[in-house]
Amino acid sequence: MKRRDFIEKTAAGTAFVGLGLSLSSFKSTDIKQLTILHTNDVHSYIDPFPADHPRNANMGGVARRAEIIEAVRKENPNVLLLDAGDIFQGTPYFNYYGGELEFKLMSMMRYDAATIGNHDFDNGIEGLYAQLPHASFEFISSNYDFKNTLMDGFVKPYKIFNKNGIKVGVFGLGVELNGLVDKNMYGETVYNDPVETSQDMVRILKKEEKCDLVICLSHIGYNYRNEPEKICDLKLAALTKDIDMIIGGHTHTFLNKPTIVKNLDDKEVLVNQVGCYGINLGRIDVFFDSNKNKTHEGRSIVV
Repeated sequence: MKRRDFIEKTAAGTAFVGLGLSLSSFKSTDIKQLTILHTNDVHSYIDPFPADHPRNANMGGVARRAEIIEAVRKENPNVLLLDAGDIFQGTPYFNYYGGELEFKLMSMMRYDAATIGNHDFDNGIEGLYAQLPHASFEFISSNYDFKNTLMDGFVKPYKIFNKNGIKVGVFGLGVELNGLVDKNMYGETVYNDPVETSQDMVRILKKEEKCDLVICLSHIGYNYRNEPEKICDLKLAALTKDIDMIIGGHTHTFLNKPTIVKNLDDKEVLVNQVGCYGINLGRIDVFFDSNKNKTHEGRSIVV
């Protein structure tokens, strides 16, 4: 994707997002807390921006992100750390190491899962495959069919995590590659419709696997104002059922707090994205009572 200006002003903000309940209605002894930390479109930015950068001076950097992540884990051990794609491409680190450094650092930070963005094919599907041994986390993509490629068997359509008795289902979506990425780079990878794929995934995760929380890890983009027919996270939330949260990427959209969208059942879906280059770290705390009713708090942390 092309580098974009900020869509929304970057700031650390906190928003309470209730799904039918207030947090104060929970008794503290009944609450189970799950903390979801997330990044997107880091684009090989390992170091902080330089002090003389006109917009992002001294912001970002893997070392500071790692410190924040560890501080959150000390506060609450029930953490899921996710990335919404475009891990690669953007600095000489990628040009020189081909993605090895990015995957090793993410593994050191103990990422749980990532989906695949269009720039993750920038060294070809062979280049992506070659770096997989350096990643200790899962790659999740539900609408890319890798059957006739080197990646077959190395990418899962979904993953279920159990955190303190809370069952969390995560599935992944990628953007249409045709016209965006050279065909030679992604080979025989087949793109499938995100809405249809999502409905298949939530049927498995919510109906069959009985997940308490369903997260879509998306690299299809937050919104396209000039292309209203194009699928995006906001449209996906409105056109589907049983997705609780969409953690997005691709459009480099800076949100201070998650956007709330009503789905086909008139239930609320959280949609979030935290810009690009590792400048922000998304944090969404989900609180469950003894009946698995849930409330959320979401904010963007400036790194």
